[in-house]
Order: sequence, then structure tokens, then C-alpha cells
Amino acid sequence: MAAPKASLHLVAPVWNGGTRGIGGLSRVVAPEGNQKKGKSLLQFLADRFYDVEALRDHLLRKRVSKVHQKNRPFNHINRRYGPYVAGAYFILKQGGAVRFQGREWIRPNQRGHFSLDFLKLQAVPVEAVDASGCAINYQGLDSLLALKELQSLWLQRCPHVDDWCLSRLHPLASSLQELSLAGCPLVSERGLACLHHLWNLRRLDISDLPAVSSPGLTRILVEEMLPSCEVLGADWAQGLKLGPEEQPRDTAGPIPA
Repeated sequence: MAAPKASLHLVAPVWNGGTRGIGGLSRVVAPEGNQKKGKSLLQFLADRFYDVEALRDHLLRKRVSKVHQKNRPFNHINRRYGPYVAGAYFILKQGGAVRFQGREWIRPNQRGHFSLDFLKLQAVPVEAVDASGCAINYQGLDSLLALKELQSLWLQRCPHVDDWCLSRLHPLASSLQELSLAGCPLVSERGLACLHHLWNLRRLDISDLPAVSSPGLTRILVEEMLPSCEVLGADWAQGLKLGPEEQPRDTAGPIPA
């Protein structure tokens, strides 16, 4: 008696809305040709789903919600331990680092874990915060603005720090002496103009700001706005259009025929 022929049954999987569900979906139904390098999951879904815009919107909402959750204030810690500890806890949960006055830097390890020994430093001000690369946004600044003795603040490469965020820094005017905004993609000239309130600032890094159209001219204007501050960033001529007499000349000789 001949063996029965094997049959192939395709079952449409149901996406459960989670990222693990998406990964499982690609493993279940993706044909071998779509698993080639360079074929993204979103392209794979676009080939097979009509309402891909709804999927994009869902993923965007999840991303926004995640940023919102990361920037929520820790009010229960603030009520129990005070604003210094609450601000430090907020930054450490974001993956940043803090330094209390007269103490060493406190940083999370590679797994994001950190010691809670700083909970006993309720009366010790936080003097430095390194939030480089963190997801801090306009809402999250609430936890920083309570650090009235903050002297140094690094916000390098923060993807959500924008002009509106800079407009909120004025409560730190009497204490803040060092500020780094290097590599922040959403900071423009309008936001930098808001820094005129920071009259005590001594060092400001505005290098590598893609939203600034004329880095050289902007640096000159910021230096005039904050005459006591050392401004780091683009060379004064960067972004300025050269006149005909200043255009680089080709010193190479003519190419022989």
C-alpha cells in the first residue's frame, strides 16, 4: 500500500500586538526568500498586510508610550527621600550617572542595576548629572529642575531634547556652570537663544547640532549672548557662504591634451 502524500497546510498566524509576537510571526510565515539579509520585518509585513499604516501607527504609539513611561516622575521617592534622591534615581533609571556633592560618580552597571546606598544622602545636593544618550524629554526635566544646586549637566546625543526643553532650564540659572548639548538632533538656534537666562554658565558645548543651519554664525551669537562662557562647537566660518574673492581656487595646472 502506497504511503499517503504529505500535504502542506498554511495557517494565518494572529499577531498578539507585542514585539515577541512580531518576531514569532516572521519566523512562522516568512518564506525563505524573505529571510535574506537586507529584508526588514516592516517590508515583509508590507508585502502581506493591506493595513500597514495601522501597524506603523501602532508601533509609533508604543514607542511614544515607552518614552513617556521612562520620563514619569518618582513621586513616592520624592515624598519619602526628597528631591535630590528622587532626581538621582530618575537619572540612574534612565541609564545616566549622577554625582552628589563631595562624592564619587554613581553609575548603573551593564544590566542597568545600581546600588541604593545613595538613599541615605537625602540632605546632600546633586552637583553633576550625565544624561548623555538618555531618553529624557520635556516631561522628564521636572526631575532635574528640582536639583537647585546642579552645576554640571551633560545632555549629549539625547534624541528627545529639543528647543522646548532648553526653554525650561532657567530655574537652574544661579547654579548651572557647565552644559553640553553636543549631538542633540532636535536642538536649533531658537532653543540656544533661550539659554541667555543661564548667566552663570561657564562652559557650553553646542557641537554637532544638525538642526542648526549656520553653526559658525550661531556660535558667534551665543558667545555674544553669554560673554563669560566658553562656547565649544563649530569654527566661526563653518556654514558661512564665502564671497567670490574667498572661494578656493584650483591651483592645479591645465590638463595637457
